[in-house]
Amino acid sequence: MTISELYEIYLQNPQVQTDTRKLQARDIFFALSGPNFNGNQFALQALEQGASYAVTSEAVDPGNERVIVVDDVLETLQQLAKHHRLQFPIPFIAITGSNGKTTTKELVHTVLASHFTTYTTEGNLNNHIGIPLTLLRIKKDAQLAVVEMGANHQQEIASYCQYVLPTHGIITNCGKAHLEGFGGIEGVRKGKGELFDYLRANGGAAFIYNDYDYLVEMSAGIENIYTYGTMDAAVVGRAMEGNTFLEVQLLDEVSPAIITTKLVGDYNLPNVLCAVAVAKAFEVPMEKVVASIAAYEPTNSRSQMVKRGSNHIILDAYNANPSSLKLAIENLAGIAADHKILMIGGMMELGEESVQEHQAIIDQVKLHNWDKVVLVGGDFGKIIHPYIFFSTATEAREWFQQQDFQNAYILIKGSRSMKMETILK
Repeated sequence: MTISELYEIYLQNPQVQTDTRKLQARDIFFALSGPNFNGNQFALQALEQGASYAVTSEAVDPGNERVIVVDDVLETLQQLAKHHRLQFPIPFIAITGSNGKTTTKELVHTVLASHFTTYTTEGNLNNHIGIPLTLLRIKKDAQLAVVEMGANHQQEIASYCQYVLPTHGIITNCGKAHLEGFGGIEGVRKGKGELFDYLRANGGAAFIYNDYDYLVEMSAGIENIYTYGTMDAAVVGRAMEGNTFLEVQLLDEVSPAIITTKLVGDYNLPNVLCAVAVAKAFEVPMEKVVASIAAYEPTNSRSQMVKRGSNHIILDAYNANPSSLKLAIENLAGIAADHKILMIGGMMELGEESVQEHQAIIDQVKLHNWDKVVLVGGDFGKIIHPYIFFSTATEAREWFQQQDFQNAYILIKGSRSMKMETILK
């Protein structure tokens, strides 16, 4: 069966699923397989649950016309997504980066959706499986699409570009994340820069945070560039001081404005300015931009403020790397509060530099005064330090529940695998 023929089936059943636990009636089930699982084993179950078709790499039921056998299920899913993408002569904005890409994606979607019918990545579906699923959820009424791309090794972003076919791109930053896979900070820049390479080769446009010289350098040669930053940019803004939540003053001579957000941390300033720059490029009215960003509430343990009694908990536990963790620590250090507590989980995928980077975090923590510092798991356990240490977030939760903190600001942050949000359960 050709991709065109499969696409005709998809048009009659425009929902795809790779997990039988989430299957809905008339979904097309793609039986993905990997080193530790074989989706072909669930194909007939999917049909029994109401799937319209099952795409498999094994003849699980010879003669069953609802079973479509292909050489590679994942490649077929990606090619179907590309075929669907080609039906839309609209802007596709791709977003990647070491830190802040999901928040930036949410903010960009928020401002664009206030004025256009806009589709975007749901949750964190930003990998080789999630991105095709994102594309296949775009409906024919779409005017814009915003696609998040995660990556932890070279050529990953380049491969996504082959079926996302982005017209616009954003690299939020290049920090110390996934160093093990990328091979150091220069490898991170090369890997993330594959998005700019695609845009450069295909006449695309890029949104650049002008404060980062390396992004300016990486974007050289791209046909259309929109800039944002704290100075010398098309969109200029600054974080106003003295606020728990980020408040952004836009320094635009034509239409100055103040945006009050529900985001914690001045490190979210570039994310907000990026959304404003995208909105400006697509001529979204400023009153809609201000209102939509102000209304946006972070979820999924990203820059969230959780109130527990008299305590303010900054829950930023979806992920962590040296770059984002240092910013979060400095943000809490700068908040005017009587009591401050750090609860930090280990950082993953740092390769040979892991112990060194964990030591650097401890050294930074020592620069400030804290009521309590709790370190959880990872390579924090390999370092001698004066702080409380637990192997798991569950142990940290038990300790936390025995405390009687009052009027405190508490930062909870760590890599995804540490599950630091467990502390609040």
